[in-house]
Amino acid sequence: MSESAADHPGVPDGFDRLWTPHRMVYIGGQDKPADASEASCPFCTIPARDDETALIVARGRLAYVVLNLYPYNAGHLLVCPYRHVADYTDLTTDEVAEVAELTRTAMRVVREVSAPHGFNLGMNQGEVAGAGIAAHLHQHVVPRWAGDANFLPVVAQTKALPQLLSQTRDLLAARWPAPAPIDTEE
Repeated sequence: MSESAADHPGVPDGFDRLWTPHRMVYIGGQDKPADASEASCPFCTIPARDDETALIVARGRLAYVVLNLYPYNAGHLLVCPYRHVADYTDLTTDEVAEVAELTRTAMRVVREVSAPHGFNLGMNQGEVAGAGIAAHLHQHVVPRWAGDANFLPVVAQTKALPQLLSQTRDLLAARWPAPAPIDTEE
């Protein structure tokens, strides 16, 4: 009977491995809300924290921009309304406009900071459509580069990200334009 490295964990077998144990938190659902209420919704509680700790890149009047804690690529942002709303059709006209404008600004800033070749934009509406947190709508802004779909996600179910989230947040927040002053006179 021949033995292989697979029979002896920890024995080198010619493959370098990237261990991503932090992904088990996402896979296991430990960060998922206990229920669909505002009280357990991370997108409702994040804005109460400071921007750096919460990975918030920018705040608007009705929505904010935050780095995805489980990014598909470096610079993966989420644009979230402050209001706890699940369905795009339930946003107010003003919320739709601000989510759209923050998404446009996110694309401009990420282009300036990271020079991606394209973007994936989208919302997963409902758990069956892939929404990790279905109770609170969020728009994904995922930068893409030619060749970024390398072998790791395909064969190793691993994504190599070249920056820590805190580094990415600092770069994006530093380049985010200052909000226009609010005209309070009518």
